[in-house]
Order: sequence, then structure tokens, then C-alpha cells
Amino acid sequence: MAEAVPFRETTSAKSVRDAASRRADRAIAVAYGLLCHASFAIGVATMIAAMFFGMSRSLGTVTAPWWPVADAALLLQFPLAHSLLLTPVGGRMLKRLAPDRIAGRLATTTYVIVASLQVLLLFALWTPSGVVWWRATGPSLAVLCVCYAASWLLLLKSILDAGISVQAGSLGWWSVFRDRAPRFPPMPTRGLFRVVRQPIYVSFSLTVWTVPTWTPDQFAVAVFLTAYCLAAPLLKERRFRRRFGDGFETYARQVPYWLPWPRPPRSGR
Repeated sequence: MAEAVPFRETTSAKSVRDAASRRADRAIAVAYGLLCHASFAIGVATMIAAMFFGMSRSLGTVTAPWWPVADAALLLQFPLAHSLLLTPVGGRMLKRLAPDRIAGRLATTTYVIVASLQVLLLFALWTPSGVVWWRATGPSLAVLCVCYAASWLLLLKSILDAGISVQAGSLGWWSVFRDRAPRFPPMPTRGLFRVVRQPIYVSFSLTVWTVPTWTPDQFAVAVFLTAYCLAAPLLKERRFRRRFGDGFETYARQVPYWLPWPRPPRSGR
């Protein structure tokens, strides 16, 4: 009996340590979740406001002749880092942003945190050119405000159809909080994904072109981000082909990539 006491004490101590570790992980998960959703909300709100005014009221103060260079750097950092973090190298970088024992499960949350901060940098620190080409007034302002709001609602609908837990980053921190492995949603095929394969990118492109104020700044942002929205899904679909195999191939044959072109009639009809 005397020899059994140390074993019971060790087992009890381990249980206490495990319970304390789980409590610590939950606290960390909640902190990451709060940071994730706060940065996501602030980033999106800043983007909506900045583009509504045609990028003419951002906070950047870089002086000539360097402000075009600074603005170009802000534009480039968004797609480059955004895409890099979806690669194996980027995945390893994301894991360094959280404690080792939960970094893998927190990856979707840390990704959204970084992406949201990128959006905030781009739209908050842009240095305006000071040139306004056109600003809607009267009925045209009302029409464009409706179109702008509708574009954002369409984007929200696309995100919901894709699985908001991944898109908004809650999948990671909630998995850690529940002490479970992340359960990713299936390949999205419902809702707007029945119309085109990339409704998130299409909807986001609409937001940059339905603004009521046009400046050289907004035009540059619109062209650059639309080009990104056309090209970036190609990399995404490459990942989907590896992950979902024949299921994605069948889906891709039935649903157009970016624009809802009429589908060819099926054989046998």
C-alpha cells in the first residue's frame, strides 16, 4: 500500500495540471476570439467607410513624392500576404502566432486576425491623392447607396453560404474552447454557390465598383482588387481539387467559375 501512494499522487497531480491547462487554453481561445471578431468588424467597417468616400478620407499622411509608393505598398501587401498564409509556409507562420499546443487548432482564427489587420492597414492608412473625379448627388446618390449596400449584403450572403465559422474565424477558437478538433464545413455548393463557384469574390468585386464617389484612388483600388478577385480563386480551386477530388470536379463542370453564364443543356434532354 505504501508504494501505491506516489502513483496516486502523480495521477492526481497530472489531472490537476490537465484541468489547469484546459482552463488556460479556454482563456487564450476567448482572448483570440475577441481579438479576431473585433479586428474583423473594425476592418470591414473601415473598408466600407473608406470606399464609400472613394478613398478620399483615409488617415494616411505620406507626403509627395512618396505617397504613391506608400499606397502601392499597402495595396500589394494585401493579396501577397493573404495568399501566402494559405500555403504550407504560411500555415507554419500562423502557428507561431499562438501557443504550440493549440496553434494548429487556432489557425483559422489567427488567419482572420492577420487578414483583418491587413484590411485595416490598407483602408485606414491610405494617403488620398486629393483629387475627386465625381461625387453622386440627388437621385444618383440614392441609387448608388442602395447598390453599395446590396453588394455588401450579397457578400454577407456568400460568406454565410460558404460557412461563416471559417470565414469569420470562429472555427479555431471555438474548437479550442470546446477542447475538440476543428470540424470544417463541407465543400460549399448551396445558396449562391449554385450560381457561381466564387460568389464571395464576385460580391466583393461588386462592392468596389458601386461606390458613390470616384477618385483616382478608388479606381486604382477597384482595378487592383478586381484583378485579385479574378486570379486568387484559381489557387483556391487548386486546394479544393486536392481536398475534395472528384466531388469538386463534378461541381466545377456544372457551375461556372465567376460569371453566371447560361449552362449548356445536359445530354439526353
